[in-house]
Amino acid sequence: MVNVREVPPELLMRQLVSEFKKEKNLEVPEWASYLKAGVHKEKAWEDPDWFYNRLASTLRKVYVNGPIGISKLSEEYGGRIDRGSQRYHPGKGSRYVIRQMLQTLEKLGYVKKDKKGRMVSPQGTSILDKASKEVMKSLVQADPSLEKYL
Repeated sequence: MVNVREVPPELLMRQLVSEFKKEKNLEVPEWASYLKAGVHKEKAWEDPDWFYNRLASTLRKVYVNGPIGISKLSEEYGGRIDRGSQRYHPGKGSRYVIRQMLQTLEKLGYVKKDKKGRMVSPQGTSILDKASKEVMKSLVQADPSLEKYL
């Protein structure tokens, strides 16, 4: 059985984004075009599909690192703050965006709350496993030596 950890994350993200775009219950909120990723960024996202990309990335991070909370996820999505000639200082990602992503995933039924944080539900595990299997099938078509992983 193919696992989420065994496939390349970028290919898994593409597969999940295409599945999220097919989702009928999922709508991109109107605030999505105005926000930026966190205090370490100067501009808002330029990619029109950033909402789906962040949603897929959040689902994968909750699967790999879960149970996990908003604060730890904001550290995962953080980066360097540009402070001129001063020393490097890490900045956290936007906790509002992460909270909205987790709430959206909860509405879709892919993530559930626990006492220790958020974790992936059985339905979320199912969609991740299906996407991983599809990615591995495409990799096997490109390189038949990977057949043993299916």
